[in-house]
Amino acid sequence: IFADEEGVVAMLGDGAYLHGTAAEYRNCYDPSWGRHKARTRPAPGNHDYHTKDAAGYYGYFGAAAGNPNKGYYAYNLNGWRVIVLNTQCDAVGGCDAGSPQHSWLAAELAANPRQCIMSYSHKPRFTSGPHGDETELEPLWKLLNAAGADVALGAHSHNYQRYAKMDASGALDSNGTRSFVVGTGGASLKDM
Repeated sequence: IFADEEGVVAMLGDGAYLHGTAAEYRNCYDPSWGRHKARTRPAPGNHDYHTKDAAGYYGYFGAAAGNPNKGYYAYNLNGWRVIVLNTQCDAVGGCDAGSPQHSWLAAELAANPRQCIMSYSHKPRFTSGPHGDETELEPLWKLLNAAGADVALGAHSHNYQRYAKMDASGALDSNGTRSFVVGTGGASLKDM
């Protein structure tokens, strides 16, 4: 979870352990971060989908979480175009080229060109943590790189990592996207 100086809170998935149920959001998330709910822009996590169709997550956040059949959306913030991806690819028809989310992202980036683009999601494209790199996200990253995305945030691995600018395959690229794993809230930390 991060908050910008204007007050938007980005929740990077798995907001309520262990299964993202309505009761877990009500009893665990709401007493701590619930006071910021109106300014939260969440991304769904894998634990949210432990509950059928992530019903606890979508029920708690409502319209702020985007269409419950998608979970990906975009918004503007202080001159930035912020892209929220749903990295639970199986739940939304895939993340590969031609998938609904890939097609949406391509159209979104074409329709909203910005000098400053940021994305966030639960699973990061790159991680040296225990989950390993998420290669299924490479097609989405290719689109983000081509559009000049500056920053990508993810969580999933319960630790903090930062990376140099890279292309979608992980090669160093001065025109690539800088990424961070910010999995440092809520759950226990994990070693690298």
